[in-house]
Amino acid sequence: MMQNNKVKSGVIFDIERYAIHDGPGIRTLVFFKGCPLRCKWCANPESLHVKPELVYWKNKCIRCGMCIKKCDYGALSSRNDVIIIDKDKCCLCNKCTIVCNAEALKIIGKEMTPYEVVQEVLKDEMFYNDSGGGVTFSGGEAFVQYEFLFELAKLCKQNQIHTCIETCGFVPWEHMKEVSSYIDLFLYDFKLMDSKKHKEYTGVANELILENFKKLVKLRKSIVARVPVIPGINDYKENFENMIVFLNEYAPGIRVDLLPYHRLGMEKYDRLNKDYELKNIVPPTKDKMLEIKEMFLSNGFEVSIGG
Repeated sequence: MMQNNKVKSGVIFDIERYAIHDGPGIRTLVFFKGCPLRCKWCANPESLHVKPELVYWKNKCIRCGMCIKKCDYGALSSRNDVIIIDKDKCCLCNKCTIVCNAEALKIIGKEMTPYEVVQEVLKDEMFYNDSGGGVTFSGGEAFVQYEFLFELAKLCKQNQIHTCIETCGFVPWEHMKEVSSYIDLFLYDFKLMDSKKHKEYTGVANELILENFKKLVKLRKSIVARVPVIPGINDYKENFENMIVFLNEYAPGIRVDLLPYHRLGMEKYDRLNKDYELKNIVPPTKDKMLEIKEMFLSNGFEVSIGG
């Protein structure tokens, strides 16, 4: 495999192996930093900003104060026996993480070239061949780092790797169209059909998202509609009825993956010194998920309920 040293690097915050819920077969997930949305239920808040950032686990911290002493920029302080990070002062020099024997401080996000990422992905090649799997670009929103994504997807296809992308759809169409040549499967998010409510809970309206979906359908791309089910926010009948009408018009019979809300990302907000607004929301019941599933099934869609 030839390496192109001129290709722009990107920022990745995780590479997860042996995934089975994000596309066909056994897959390697590549998590991009950066997202244009601010969903109140986001399970990956460390992905929202493109740049690497310092993260703090207060449950690991032994309160030795070594990190504060080592910081040359005054970015770290202590309040109520908890380390406070001033991200405007932090230069990500890594000195604090090196002296933290408890591993309570860590920089999330690493610059990598497309070549470096593909080298990691190819380590699992035997699993892709046996299971029909491949690589899935996730985030965040991978299209935020469009140039890097384009080169990475292109390089994956040159190595005969099946490519899949999870996208919110809120990206410039020109970028999506160009990258689509190297994407085998789109996992496309549908959250709220009412544009005002969509903006209230995600920070953006949904017109661009819906238009991009229509255009992808016209390109005859393989698409799975993914629907997170968030109690009290989008789990009402009218939302799903409008979704069904839209999908029936532009992609009848498309596969729909229902994704029940979970709380697995709550602790991450604490590490980032962020407030999690949905503390009081509980995951939807099994009966509720089956009720929603039946709505889509009865309208001719293939439906699954994710974990």
